[in-house]
Amino acid sequence: MLTHVDPANRPTMVDVGDKAVTQRTAQARAVVVFPDNVLADAQMGETLRTKKGPVFDTAIVAGVMAAKRTHELIPFCHPIPLEDCNISIDWGATGEVVIDCTVRATHKTGVEMEALTGAMTAALTVYDMCKALSHGIEIRDVRLISKTGGKKDFGAAARP
Repeated sequence: MLTHVDPANRPTMVDVGDKAVTQRTAQARAVVVFPDNVLADAQMGETLRTKKGPVFDTAIVAGVMAAKRTHELIPFCHPIPLEDCNISIDWGATGEVVIDCTVRATHKTGVEMEALTGAMTAALTVYDMCKALSHGIEIRDVRLISKTGGKKDFGAAARP
């Protein structure tokens, strides 16, 4: 059952007025893959820099900013005062860039969209700052890893 449509099948925001306030967490991931021919140039240790500046640091800031403004970007998302937003960016085993965004809030609705928006915006920032190396850079596997709070938990953080 879709939650964002009214009885007349028109779009609507979900009324969370009667929901319980609980601690909500979510973790999302995005993976940035560089073409093989530019991977050696791109992978310069932990501090990848381009002419635009420090790539990972800039992507972290962009991801946090986006997570905080998700309600301005996604229709029907409620404004949620985030208590924590952490973005980690690391090189994966095969040279891909793995971006994880973990978000926490105590609220009446979940923070999955905030985590997904943070991870995706950080990935887009890596792409933007590295596109001079290649336009063949790909953003893959954007997904929710886990969520807690609300009706049910999901993923690795789910309670038994």
